[in-house]
Amino acid sequence: MKVKPSEEIGILQKNLVELPITRMPGNKYNYNPGTPTTRLERLLRERELRKLNRSFQPNDEVRDGNKELDIFNELGLTEGDNWPREEELLERVAAARGLSDRCERQDGRPSKQRLLVVANRLPVSAVRRGEDSWALEMSVGGLVSALLGVNEFEARWIGWAGVNVPDEIGQRTLTKALAEKRCIPVFLDEEIVHQYYNGYCNNILWPLFHYLGLPQEDRLATTRSFQSQFDAYKKANQMFANVVNEHYEEGDVVWCHDYHLMFLPKCLKEYNNKMKVGWFLHTPFPSSEIHRTLPSRSELLRSVLAADLVGFHTYDYARHFVSACTRILGLEGTPEGVEDQGKLTRVAAFPIGI
Repeated sequence: MKVKPSEEIGILQKNLVELPITRMPGNKYNYNPGTPTTRLERLLRERELRKLNRSFQPNDEVRDGNKELDIFNELGLTEGDNWPREEELLERVAAARGLSDRCERQDGRPSKQRLLVVANRLPVSAVRRGEDSWALEMSVGGLVSALLGVNEFEARWIGWAGVNVPDEIGQRTLTKALAEKRCIPVFLDEEIVHQYYNGYCNNILWPLFHYLGLPQEDRLATTRSFQSQFDAYKKANQMFANVVNEHYEEGDVVWCHDYHLMFLPKCLKEYNNKMKVGWFLHTPFPSSEIHRTLPSRSELLRSVLAADLVGFHTYDYARHFVSACTRILGLEGTPEGVEDQGKLTRVAAFPIGI
């Protein structure tokens, strides 16, 4: 019977564990038959198994979840040494691990990948209690709930705090209070909020994306208000981009959220085209026939395509987006996303649980 190398190693590992081990002269290990009775013996046994793996797979990287094994060589311990007591050895292992962690963080960067989450609203709401005093309360919303489970990253949240702060003292003290929650504020004045948020986002984009169509007021008045709202929308997105650029560090991943920030990927890429940018939509994306009725249809599509990855809740929404790019912009849609002059923007569906 022909045995694959991986199966052979597994059989050898099993046999090695089951065979009784006799103490040999000059061997400093106190081996006992059967299951190791102490943590030190278990570590030594696993160390020998890993050495055996490497002898059969010299070109493969053997992964082991036990980090203590990787530190033995750093401690300079060999078979000929007088091994310390278990407690002393484990203390030395812990000290070596701490030194390794400090070396990894000597540049001040966290050990986890940094993630900058950019959304219209922060996950907390700010209420002013005095000139330099603020109360912060957790916001309630689907986006906040969906992202609470993201713990693989060192996350920072960038967004509007939901309150107008025109004075410098208020901005400084609120920024300090939010920093304790790993939040970074974007300060929008009342006029920008009215035109950008209440106007273009909630009066134009939200109804259109939900198949309710554009406002049906007087055509001339609608055109004028639309242009002013769209200008405010682009200005607000640039203000978000300025805050992101201020706090961005090389290697960070920037994750933009929802229809409020469709212009943001373009702003970020114009500042740093090597920045890793993703954009996710938390609403439906309409068919190309509906999206075509939006006066700023082409500019918004190209702005979103500046991102490296574009995500939607469902496959249908992703398909509608690709269809809009091909029919409105004349670009090529692929199974991976949308291609424009050799640049591929990946488009995919990422369902979020309720």
